[in-house]
Amino acid sequence: MNSFTHQNSSLPNVKISIIGLGYVGLPLARLFSTKYPVIGFDINTKRINDLQAGNDSTLEVDAHLLTSVLVTENPKYGETGLFCTNFLDDIADSNIYIITVPTPVDKNNHPNLQPLYSASETVAKVLKKNDIVIYESTVYPGLTEEECIPILEKNSGLRFNVDFFAGYSPERINPGDKLHTIEKILKITSGSTPATAETVDQLYKSVIEAGTHLAPSIKVAEASKVIENSQRDINIAFVNELAKIFNLMGIDTHDVLEAAGTKWNFLPFKPGLVGGHCTGVDPYYLAQKAQEFGYHPEIILAGRRMNDSMGHYIASETVKQMLKKDLKVNGSDVLVMGITFKENCPDVRNTKVVDVVKGLEEYGIRVSIFDPWANPEEVKAEYNLETFKKLPFKKYEAIVLAVSHKEFETLNIQNLLTNSGVIYDVKGILNKQSGVTRL
Repeated sequence: MNSFTHQNSSLPNVKISIIGLGYVGLPLARLFSTKYPVIGFDINTKRINDLQAGNDSTLEVDAHLLTSVLVTENPKYGETGLFCTNFLDDIADSNIYIITVPTPVDKNNHPNLQPLYSASETVAKVLKKNDIVIYESTVYPGLTEEECIPILEKNSGLRFNVDFFAGYSPERINPGDKLHTIEKILKITSGSTPATAETVDQLYKSVIEAGTHLAPSIKVAEASKVIENSQRDINIAFVNELAKIFNLMGIDTHDVLEAAGTKWNFLPFKPGLVGGHCTGVDPYYLAQKAQEFGYHPEIILAGRRMNDSMGHYIASETVKQMLKKDLKVNGSDVLVMGITFKENCPDVRNTKVVDVVKGLEEYGIRVSIFDPWANPEEVKAEYNLETFKKLPFKKYEAIVLAVSHKEFETLNIQNLLTNSGVIYDVKGILNKQSGVTRL
């Protein structure tokens, strides 16, 4: 094992392959490639071609940052740069493998581990003596050592902690966030042996400006990740429940939260839709593992049920506002503004705006979806929904402001409505005014 103790210096004799070049893998590959030879591996040929041309469709890495590290051929030990490929042979001479593939849930909210299994099988084919495999994908405690390591051993013929070693460093990427970029977010690290843990920690410390926290075990690091997002999920579920209660009382939830927020230790959570690849998913991973131990989590799953119910709740509340104004519902036109799971990014993974759309359609409403960030082809393939990147020119009986993209802040939304039309402001970004209902 390497011994290295100086922050922001490079580890000697390291070559890194990063498996999966999505929202997590690409920023990580770009950052590491400023100090190390890095191979970015992805099975999506189009993604590889786009990246080698300097184009990142996720918009997580600016073009000038990406092109500044790209190289046209596999970099050698001691060099720096990023080479993107979908050929297995290109990653064969690396000695650090970092797996950053997604870990979603299926339609029944059970963890879908197939991408993780496939990535482990891929790495196993090229795994060599003394190599280190680091997982960043979000998992439940124990999964790395109980599920992934056996795959590596079986397909490589090597012995864990004898011939090869493992680490876990949970990703903390916040899609669309240009302030808290990867190098500015403190990184949790861990390793399968004390020496491996130190090497993994020093590797990340060499590029992460915010520093690292070395966890005592891989399981602790895994558990820390799932509770980060489970905690956030539960807090949002609480304010979502408050929103439902205060709505029945005729009280504006945002006014209540603003008043309560004047206390120094009040947590500033807001009601809304909870989707994406982490907060809306990770609690199910923790719940699944807890149930294997015979414990049925109550608070975690109650929070999930509350947050998963919000899409249809917003749809029904929009319809109620339309009925109060004697607006036609069946056959009406409603504009949903935003389809991504959060503002100012093109990420549509596990977006709960889809539930709003489906809920409105159940009333016989014709729904148009306008989102200047989302890729219409991706939305069509994932959800079978039509979206527009430019605003359709027509009038609507109602508008659901589902995502607070910056482009929406300067629009005169009232001009898009028919007479007496209603606006349902999910994100609470509009001032209180006639015809506007805030969640």
